[in-house]
Amino acid sequence: MDTKRLSSSLEEALSTQMNVELSQSHTYLSYGIWATDKGYGGIGNFLFRHSLEERNHAIKFMQYILNRGGKPTVTALGAPAPDPQSLQNCFNQVFKHEVDNTEKIYNLVNMAMEEKDWATWNFLQWFVKEQIEEETLAMDLIDKLKIAGGDRATDESLFNLDKDLGAAEDDAELARNATSENP
Repeated sequence: MDTKRLSSSLEEALSTQMNVELSQSHTYLSYGIWATDKGYGGIGNFLFRHSLEERNHAIKFMQYILNRGGKPTVTALGAPAPDPQSLQNCFNQVFKHEVDNTEKIYNLVNMAMEEKDWATWNFLQWFVKEQIEEETLAMDLIDKLKIAGGDRATDESLFNLDKDLGAAEDDAELARNATSENP
């Protein structure tokens, strides 16, 4: 008896997104290494934590595919983008990555809706909420750097920004704590 509860096209698309999340994790890891190497250990730590979060998103996709009787496919990761040229460039890239990822999630939601796969549509709502939080977090990074002075920030303001981001709790609690009972 066939127990697979995903169409082949959705199984493939969800596997692709799992690999996108792994690639995002890889990118944030490389940004964290770059920031730490530049002396921004707090920002590096923040980006390392974000890398782990992206990996956890990949695991969420993997588990869902397996739970629906599918088999996720892991693909090779490409090299991350080149190192940022500045903190401003780094934070702008973080925002761009999140916006691109949001579009990918929306495409999956549309696919699930077109296929009337309501279980997958429901599963993806967690990621819709998460992407709102991810984009907001990225915009906050850009805003904090602007407040610190942007490209003309003083050493003291960058020191404080680095310290604050290193100690910051993850703000995106809503989706991270969501359950089927408490979406």
